[in-house]
Amino acid sequence: MLKKSIGLFFELLFLLILMFSLFWHDLVLYAVEQGKGELAIVWGAQPVEKVLLDISFPDSLKPKLKLIAEIKQYAVDSIGINPSKNYSMVYDQRNKSDLQAVTACEPYSFKAKEWTFPILGTVSYKGFFNKKKAEEEILSLKEKGYDIDVYSPSGWSTLGWFKDPILSNMLYNSDGHLANLIIHELTHGTIYLKNSVTFNENLANFIGDKGAENFLIYKYGVNSKQYADYEYSKTDEKCFNEYILKSTKRLDGLYSSLPVKEKENIKKQKKNKLISEIVLGVNQLPLHKKKKYFRYSMQAFASKNAFFMAFSRYDSEYDIFEKEYREKFHSNLRSYLAFQKEKSKK
Repeated sequence: MLKKSIGLFFELLFLLILMFSLFWHDLVLYAVEQGKGELAIVWGAQPVEKVLLDISFPDSLKPKLKLIAEIKQYAVDSIGINPSKNYSMVYDQRNKSDLQAVTACEPYSFKAKEWTFPILGTVSYKGFFNKKKAEEEILSLKEKGYDIDVYSPSGWSTLGWFKDPILSNMLYNSDGHLANLIIHELTHGTIYLKNSVTFNENLANFIGDKGAENFLIYKYGVNSKQYADYEYSKTDEKCFNEYILKSTKRLDGLYSSLPVKEKENIKKQKKNKLISEIVLGVNQLPLHKKKKYFRYSMQAFASKNAFFMAFSRYDSEYDIFEKEYREKFHSNLRSYLAFQKEKSKK
């Protein structure tokens, strides 16, 4: 009887897999391709201890490997990030970008193209380890009229499915931005709400930023160069982000005002004119590194709505979290993260 039950179980499992493959053929192929890419990185990673002894690995980057261990321990002990085995291995990217992320947005509204995956739920980006597959997706989206943005993430979280390695390109960040990146990704492994990309990314951005500040003060002191440099860089970032978020509202207002029967060429002219005004307006901002942000803003000419949409995904709720964090939790990051953990369980 037991053998028959086992046999029946595997027959049913095979049928389920077959049905899934028939109805979600593209999704299965995508999952296989992504799995291959992620496994190549996981299998190609080496323990931190081994890399520290590797004479072929740049000595200039080795102190950052030790720093990451400190950041992670601090995040667990002082912030309340869930313990994990992440960032105990190193994958040498050899200055290459392994993953490409594709986002897409409607041309005359800020409605994102969404993809649905098991476990992750609905998300507004799609990652590719295979460059050719990414190009095929981009071409398909462009043919459908979407505005497209393509970028190489500096890090990503597999939400516990794999032991996330340190990517060697991470090590070129300053101490503050490295702490921000690591804590950001560890936050995803601690709190992740299905079908809530904007919340997930905004919260990880907030915890990453505040966690980086706290870590730098803990390690170097409030009067340290490391802390001062990080805070200095944030003044430009905050100014630019606020400007782009306001500019997104300007664009949204334009799209709402367009007549239903407006000709396509006229709509494009109005849209492109406003984007040009926005990009040129960056030169009027009180930025310390104006050229850097002006060059960055020029991506808006190619990515259009998808460029602006990214700022809503990552930064639109920062001030909301900041107010709650200061007023209700008296700037206690551990208490605030514990609150968010409990809220995410409801």
